[in-house]
Amino acid sequence: MHSAWQTTRFLIDLSQPCVMGIVNATPDSFSDGGHHASTREALGHCERLLRDGAHILDIGGESTRPGSPAVPLDEELARVLPVVREAVTLGVPISVDTYKPEVMRAVLDLGADIVNDIWSLRQPGALDVIAGHPNCGICLMHMHRDPQTMQTAPMEGDVVVQVRAFLQAAARHLQARGVEAGRIVLDPGIGFGKTVEQNFTLLARQEELRRLGFPLLAGWSRKSSIGAVTGRTVDDRAAPSVAAALMAAERNAAILRVHDVRDTVAALAVLQAVRSHVRG
Repeated sequence: MHSAWQTTRFLIDLSQPCVMGIVNATPDSFSDGGHHASTREALGHCERLLRDGAHILDIGGESTRPGSPAVPLDEELARVLPVVREAVTLGVPISVDTYKPEVMRAVLDLGADIVNDIWSLRQPGALDVIAGHPNCGICLMHMHRDPQTMQTAPMEGDVVVQVRAFLQAAARHLQARGVEAGRIVLDPGIGFGKTVEQNFTLLARQEELRRLGFPLLAGWSRKSSIGAVTGRTVDDRAAPSVAAALMAAERNAAILRVHDVRDTVAALAVLQAVRSHVRG
C-alpha cells in the first residue's frame, strides 16, 4: 500500500487520512450548487475550506448527481478554468472533478495536481491525457451506467466483487500505459448506480477494496443513502456525513471527499487521539 500520492506538484502524505474539500463551480450541484458559481465566490469558498483544515481542494464544473444533464465543454471550461488558475496559487494540491479530456488537458496545463474522474478515463482521449502527463495524480471511480440513468437501474449482485473487479482492471489498464502505481487512487463511487444497501455494504467491506493495493477515496458527503437511513434533507446531513467519513477513515480510507471540512477534520483528530493509544 502506498503511503503517499504522487501528483503534479505535491507528494501527498497519506499516513493519516486527508480531507478533500468540495468546491462546486456549478449552478446545479445536488448539494450546494449555485452558492459558489462565480469565480470570486468559488475562490472565497476555497479559502474558507483551507482555513477549516482541508488538505486538498476538488473543483468541479459539472454536477454528477443522479439525473443531471451533461454540461457542454465550453461551459465547463468557462466555469472551471478561472477558478483553477487562481486556486493553484493557494499552496495546496488542486484536484479537478471532470471526465472530459479537453478539460483535463486544460487544467493540467494550468498546474492542477489531480484529475478526479467519475468515468475512470473511459471517455475517448482521457486515458491519453493522463498517460501523457509525467506525474499528475488520478482518481479512478466506479460508476454503474451514467449520471442520467444510474439510479433508474442500479447494480445487481455482489457489489463489492463487481466494484473491486472494475477498479482493478481500470488501474491495471492505466499502469499498462506507463502510469506509475503511486499516482493512482481508487474510489468505489458511493451513490453512483448503487442501492442504499449496496452503498453501506461497500463501507462495511471497504477493506476488500483496499487489498487491491491502492489508496482509497471515500465520498459519502451528504449522499442520498445518508438521507435514506436518517430521514434528513441534503442541507441537514452534516453530522451523519461526518459519521460516515469517520467510519471510512477507521476502515483505512486515505482521502475523504467532503463538504463539511471543519467538522470532518475535528472528527479525525478524535480518531487519531484514539489510534495513538492503541497498542500493537
